[in-house]
Amino acid sequence: MPTSIKHTYLQIHPRDNVLVALTDLPLGTQINFQQDTFSLTSNVAAKHKFTINAMQPGDAIYMYGVLVGKLSKPVAQGEAITTGNIVHAADDFALGNRKTEWQVPAVAADYRDKTFMGFHRADGSVGTANYWLVIPLVFCENRNINILKEALTAKLGFSKPRGYESEVDSLVQMYHDGRSTQEILNADLQLSPEQATTKKLFENIDGIKFLTHDMGCGGTRTDSEALCGLLAGYITHPNVAGATVLSLGCQHAQAAILMDEIKKRDSNFSKPIIMLEQQQLGTESNLLHEALKQTFAGLMEANRQTRRPAPLSKLCIGLECGGSDGFSGISANPTLGFLSDILVSLGGSIILSEFPELCGVEQELSDRCITEDEAIRFIQLMRNYNARAEADGSGFYANPSPGNIRDGLITDAIKSAGAAKKAGTSPVAAVLDYPEKVTKPGLNLLCTPGSDVESTTAEVGSGANIVLFTTGLGTPTGNPIAPVIKVATNTAVYKRMPDIIDINCGTIIEGQETIEEAAIRMLDYVIDVASGLTQPKAVKLGQDDFIPWKRGVSL
Repeated sequence: MPTSIKHTYLQIHPRDNVLVALTDLPLGTQINFQQDTFSLTSNVAAKHKFTINAMQPGDAIYMYGVLVGKLSKPVAQGEAITTGNIVHAADDFALGNRKTEWQVPAVAADYRDKTFMGFHRADGSVGTANYWLVIPLVFCENRNINILKEALTAKLGFSKPRGYESEVDSLVQMYHDGRSTQEILNADLQLSPEQATTKKLFENIDGIKFLTHDMGCGGTRTDSEALCGLLAGYITHPNVAGATVLSLGCQHAQAAILMDEIKKRDSNFSKPIIMLEQQQLGTESNLLHEALKQTFAGLMEANRQTRRPAPLSKLCIGLECGGSDGFSGISANPTLGFLSDILVSLGGSIILSEFPELCGVEQELSDRCITEDEAIRFIQLMRNYNARAEADGSGFYANPSPGNIRDGLITDAIKSAGAAKKAGTSPVAAVLDYPEKVTKPGLNLLCTPGSDVESTTAEVGSGANIVLFTTGLGTPTGNPIAPVIKVATNTAVYKRMPDIIDINCGTIIEGQETIEEAAIRMLDYVIDVASGLTQPKAVKLGQDDFIPWKRGVSL
């Protein structure tokens, strides 16, 4: 694949029989490709594809060198590919030979001695932040979690992002002044300056994070056990100093199950953990008084920890995409892939998830697995997941959203072939099923849905201490304990949504820099974030999204 782009259309792989429009191309635009010259027979919007030759129903469409669909109608040379003339199709896959050779990026040598400033934990992991968790084992405790949040957050100096209370005050005043509905709708509400925040009481703690969810009881036992595994992943996470856990007492997700899951992930677990059961303590006030006292004491201990230098091998980066577009696979995603290869060569860990968005590239990824056992596990997870989806009438083919389709990702295989570019070229060290923990350096495949928040939640639960999140349409996803760095695939969305996006890879589409140059720029930013020198937009906004995956079908 080209590492820089200087034209208005692009062939991604030599096998491809469609070209990608990099700008809006009107009907009649002359295309000079290889030894042929032809004109577009339809308008082709930027990010969409058009044919190199005239084709017939049933003919295969290739992008990124793989099958991504088949034609349902005849198409002329230079005609746009749309949902009206293509249907999803992907090659079958099976256990193949190991293909684990790869080229280590030369620039990796420049980063071998670089470090970041992190929080060193007893299990040998290193955090990019230092948080205290307050979490419920069951949804019945959500109200008490929120009461603790209201009581602790502002008083300890962990104030919420700027609210819109002053704007509401203006609207109320207009109502009292007798303004009409139309006057209110036409009002120009000025954003008020950010209010001064209380100085943090505990300088070495980045925040207290209060997680809520709708699980723990009433569903399947499998879901409750998976929830305990996920929560254990968060409690043992390197970005977490300790945790307060509220339990009702009678729910499926028992404290004993949680502790077993913690021991699976850290057999010598030594972090402070406060476990309080409401049915045992009696009144709500008893529960909350104990939670407040014991949490405050835990914070005092957690505040003793400080940042110290750590090698880049201690980074575990989750790779995510959401609100993807037709540029995702040729700008931001391959940039993440090059960065991933650098980090793997340094001994770091990478997590690629979203299994519904790996449809069509299963053969390549399974062949890249270091062992046959890992390859077999990946193949089985993919087949079982898709079979469950098919049984419910919604296979992987149904994954692309209306926004994806509007911006050029018109089949799941097109979306998947571009999404897989985030993983670079290194071998697959391990294949994990949700909510297992990363234990090996290198590229790890984690079975999760394609849903942004569920997948990001899962990656962090498996150990990602930073998440790189690419978006072509704009997605405000974040995480309570791991910094989520948002990467734009195109300059337009970067300029339109500067409050949620950190890095622009639209420069690649515009020919201003190569994928390698963008990856180096991004890695330097990652190191600053990991050291606490820079806060990504999602952290500044308090975008603390947390949705556990119920193992039913979610694409």
